[in-house]
Amino acid sequence: MNRIQTGKAFSILLIGLAGICFSAEAGPEYQEKSEGKGQEKSQGRGQERSQWKYPVQANAKVYQTTDTPALIPLPTNLKWNRGFFSLNHCRVLLVKDPGLNAEARKLQQFLAAQGIRAEIRQRARKNEAFIELKLVQESLAKESGEAYRLIVTEKSIQLEAPADRGIFYAIQTLRQLIGSGNKVPNCEISDQPAFTWRGYLIDVGRNFMSMPLLKQQIDIMAKYKFNLFHFHATEDIAWRIAIRQYPQLTAAENMLRNKGRYYSEKDIRELINYCRERHISFLPEIDMPGHSAAFRRAMKTDMQSDSGMQYVKNILKEFFQTYDLPAVHIGADEVKITNQDFLPEITAYLHSMGKKVIGWQPGGNFTDNTIRQLWMTDHGLLKEAKKIQYIDSRHLYLNHMDPLETVATIFGRQLCDKEKGDSLALGATLCLWHDRAVNSEEDLLTMNAVYPGMLAFAERSWRGGGQKGWVANMADLDPASFTDFEDRLLQHKQSWFGGLPFPYVRQSGLNWKLIGPYPNEGLLSKSFEPEIWSDGQLREKDGKIVKGGTVVMRHWWAPLIKGAVDQPVENSTFYATTAIWTDTAVTRDFWIGFNNPSRSTATDPPPIGAWDHKGSAVWVNGNRIEPPVWKRGGQQGHSETPLVDEGYEYREPVKLHLKGGWNTVLLKLPVGSFKGRDWQNPVKWMFSFVEVSHP
Repeated sequence: MNRIQTGKAFSILLIGLAGICFSAEAGPEYQEKSEGKGQEKSQGRGQERSQWKYPVQANAKVYQTTDTPALIPLPTNLKWNRGFFSLNHCRVLLVKDPGLNAEARKLQQFLAAQGIRAEIRQRARKNEAFIELKLVQESLAKESGEAYRLIVTEKSIQLEAPADRGIFYAIQTLRQLIGSGNKVPNCEISDQPAFTWRGYLIDVGRNFMSMPLLKQQIDIMAKYKFNLFHFHATEDIAWRIAIRQYPQLTAAENMLRNKGRYYSEKDIRELINYCRERHISFLPEIDMPGHSAAFRRAMKTDMQSDSGMQYVKNILKEFFQTYDLPAVHIGADEVKITNQDFLPEITAYLHSMGKKVIGWQPGGNFTDNTIRQLWMTDHGLLKEAKKIQYIDSRHLYLNHMDPLETVATIFGRQLCDKEKGDSLALGATLCLWHDRAVNSEEDLLTMNAVYPGMLAFAERSWRGGGQKGWVANMADLDPASFTDFEDRLLQHKQSWFGGLPFPYVRQSGLNWKLIGPYPNEGLLSKSFEPEIWSDGQLREKDGKIVKGGTVVMRHWWAPLIKGAVDQPVENSTFYATTAIWTDTAVTRDFWIGFNNPSRSTATDPPPIGAWDHKGSAVWVNGNRIEPPVWKRGGQQGHSETPLVDEGYEYREPVKLHLKGGWNTVLLKLPVGSFKGRDWQNPVKWMFSFVEVSHP
């Protein structure tokens, strides 16, 4: 989808979505009670060694953690106690309510994978260590069906919730609590989500994904307490849901990409059940009347024609007779509405079948009982007196973000412009709209920071909070909160994502001084005094301190998204400088880049022999660092030409030779016009420079 982003009543709606009971009152005031935060001690060490007057970055690989488990999302209320429960001594899963047997079996299977064989029983013997799964109908039940309580003592682990999905979430937290030697630290947790809609969207209409890859992402969703899988399966490029009465919809000749690849009835049933077993709602999107060129090719008519509308009704009837689902997303954005009756009539038809309807906002002429999914800077809906339910997806498109920017941006977001959800502000959906063709389906997770972004979104959508306004840089976030989250994120990367794409590295200890601006009069190659290499001069220069591995000077959506330069001016040049300490001479890998292209637009590759089209440059210890030899340098971008090395996260890192002691880094950051050559090549004034370190 090439969208350029410039109560209790709802619980009744989605109680049937995979059995999830959404409650508008499920937003707690949360408390920070975690311990054992990582520390960047190397930064302080570096400053003691030097009298530099701008920030320095010491060895990025040095940071400390404790044995305190890293939990994501961090629970609402968490208290650590002394001692631990040993899973090695546990042989009993105590379950008195047969309604929890399915969850008990999931826990049993997980423990078996850890080498622990536990029997599901209704009673435990005297002095026998056990884990108890228990339904409660007390205060937790008044909050949310997704709430849970988890209490660990030396003798037992208690998992309590008002519904099985709450028990499922308690199990996910328990999995993260298990430390070395299968020890679980004693603690008391009471937890519940701030938002009742915590979704993830994939676009399989443009780029088909295999069932194993889909299941991999659903498994990650379940681990981090997502509860809605938004399946965008029909597009201009291809229609990928089998319809028995119209097989031409999925015929190879009517597809433009991944020809002949679609999801059979067996596949869709399997996905629905796979989600349901993990307490995740399956929300199909059948886009209408826009994004429907594949429909026109197959059916030889437009959706908004009389015959097209009848075909759509037939499709919807067959779909919902085949699959027991309570809701459907009908898209309806980025299209000229030529038949004003189309959306109201289709919506009424779906309502007559007892189905809820969701559509994109801004979009078509929806009825007021259509739930809106915000994708653009259209605040009109939020200001209207009408009580319309909505979901937030504004600036939550992974395909438009640099990987390091992804985590900072999503972690900082205040979803729905609210601290927590209510009867109208239901929650949010994180989106993957990779419009451009790919060489392999794995590229979708390598070129977009899907899993790092999902973890940041899991934290924010479960915890609520965040800050008003949209930011791109970690410097605009609360540093202590972000560093604490980054510590946990990197521990999860190490513990849970071995062998999976996870394009993110530590950036919170990296500080820069911005020097400038210097007017370049449109001559991007023009040099200024920082290029006359002198460490002493650089030290004395005044400048703004910015932080992070990626720094966005000015976003292509400025001023909506805040950048590092307070008052950016066209035809100007900045310099960024920092210093890196190493004890001995070493060679290390770095991500370096000056434009991270969206995976939606047909952005041109960089010119041959240059880092980017803006004339950016890099020096380390006075030595100029040459740009990569681009595989498609100087060519024109095209939607059907996959990206190969344009982004730093999916090309070979740059190897830098560092001397023992201080190493000075200088970046040149010119910009001309803020208006791109065309809409496919927007100007995002930015830089990325960070060691590819691992926790």
